[in-house]
Amino acid sequence: MSAVESTGDGPRHRLLDAMATVLRAGSYDDATVAEVVRVARVSRRTFYEHFADRHACLEALLEQTNTQIMAAVAAAVDPGEEWRVQVGQAVDAWVACIRRDPAVTLSWIRIVPALGERGRRFDRRTRGRYAEMIQSLVDRPEVRARGVEPLPDPVATLLIGGLRELVATTVEDGGDLDVVAQVASATFVRVLSPSRDAS
Repeated sequence: MSAVESTGDGPRHRLLDAMATVLRAGSYDDATVAEVVRVARVSRRTFYEHFADRHACLEALLEQTNTQIMAAVAAAVDPGEEWRVQVGQAVDAWVACIRRDPAVTLSWIRIVPALGERGRRFDRRTRGRYAEMIQSLVDRPEVRARGVEPLPDPVATLLIGGLRELVATTVEDGGDLDVVAQVASATFVRVLSPSRDAS
């Protein structure tokens, strides 16, 4: 099962699934409109009824994927657990999603920022959504009660950016994503720990 779960079997969903299939098999250079419609078994006319171009199709795929990942992370966190355990639950859920579909995640990290201003806007918006998710998980009464302060925007951005780069290099090098989860959890805990716990 991939990190991307289809929510229907209409042509738009088939096109998104086809884009993901092509990315897994090769690279974004291979993800031409012709190849995507061939895999989806729809016409070029159908493609353009749903997407302006292949970049729009990629963005829609990544929007769907990241929305599902964020939902999985939020669902994995048990607010009844100690906050450090919650950090581990969140990171483990995110890494588990990446492990199921690393090619699609790598496309977000590596391909989208290279698509000019349009890609940068999409990337910045998506990173902002992840930062807001982390901040909302931290800024809970049960976490605040343990002395954990709200996470400032720049710190959340730094954590997301660092985690993305670590994921990308690990996937590219064929490394162990479990190591990513361990490093990320330890880093998040260190950053979030109240000063009296930092020693």
